Amino acid sequence: MILPILFIAESLHKGKGVFTAEPIPSNTTIEISPVFILSSQEREIVEQTKLYNYIFEWGADEKQGALGMGYISIYNHNYLANCTYDMDYDNETISIKTVRNIDAGEELFINYNAIYNDTTPIWFDAI
Repeated sequence: MILPILFIAESLHKGKGVFTAEPIPSNTTIEISPVFILSSQEREIVEQTKLYNYIFEWGADEKQGALGMGYISIYNHNYLANCTYDMDYDNETISIKTVRNIDAGEELFINYNAIYNDTTPIWFDAI
């Protein structure tokens, strides 16, 4: 499920990003995406490719990988993200939910540290 008001466009920050055409209230689930699960061995291989920046750590031990089948892998990082994500290991999905009201035209961000306001540095220079 992806809200039909979401779209992908060029981001001012880097590459493409996910945006909304209409305002979205806080605490709204905007996407539930199935994921393709990678074994720990497959993840090691993918980490040597351009796909590395598009996969999520997966599983209780975080040794597996997951590639989102919706817009999941297109959301850009922000240390003060306006969305958060939740991994459902049983149903093999990732959900995106807003953490504040979002304006029309605004880019939607997640924090790659998994907590929307975690300022721990990530593996690349980011906003």
